[in-house]
Amino acid sequence: MAGTLAILERHLTIYKRNWYASVFSSFILPVLFVISIGIGVGSYVGTVDGWEYLSYIVPGVLASGAFQTAIGESTFPVLGDFKWSRAYHAMRATPLRIKDMIFGWQLYIQIRVFIASVIFLVVSAIFGAVHSPWVVVTPLICALVALATAAPVSAFSAGLENDSYFALLFRFIVIPSTLFAGVFFPVTQLPLLVRPLAYASPLWHAVELCRAAMLGTPPPWPVAVHVGYLIVLAVGGLYWADRAYSKRLKD
Repeated sequence: MAGTLAILERHLTIYKRNWYASVFSSFILPVLFVISIGIGVGSYVGTVDGWEYLSYIVPGVLASGAFQTAIGESTFPVLGDFKWSRAYHAMRATPLRIKDMIFGWQLYIQIRVFIASVIFLVVSAIFGAVHSPWVVVTPLICALVALATAAPVSAFSAGLENDSYFALLFRFIVIPSTLFAGVFFPVTQLPLLVRPLAYASPLWHAVELCRAAMLGTPPPWPVAVHVGYLIVLAVGGLYWADRAYSKRLKD
């Protein structure tokens, strides 16, 4: 545990020096998105599933923000610490274990996502988009989807030699998930053949859980199924990350 906390302290120290670089993407952009799409476009859309569009879209934007933050922090930063700064190799030369590197990094991402989620929820409440006391669990949902996303993406990044594959990741995973995983409209409006792809995305499960918590309505699947799916992805991702980091650090 001491090693994990040491890694966490390192990342927090670095973030303390350049936190301003993430203010726009983590805090300001989601709020602007809610105002422009939720209120602006929402005035034309009307209601979705019986809710005004602002209330419908806010949980999706919340989950999507956690999803995108997790991927952003698990791509270039991970590859950079392996290939360019070789920070992981320096850590390997110390008593720190590979599990400490992985858990410390993932814990750092959890803290980032949790804080951003809380701030976003406060703003959402001001706009009247919170309708249930269950909203208190949404930061935990965001933290879970962040882990379910960041763990496998970190493992993927650890096995790369250059950043060209990240363009494919963002083009074929991040953008389609953001557009078609229930953030802006119900997945049931998609063609039947396409829906399984949305269901496979961890973002869809997080969106539905956040929407259920903020609106006080039941999710389309049992809560245990949504949570269980995210936990399976997280555990599998951590295992993959352990294998990928170990292989990369043999040199």
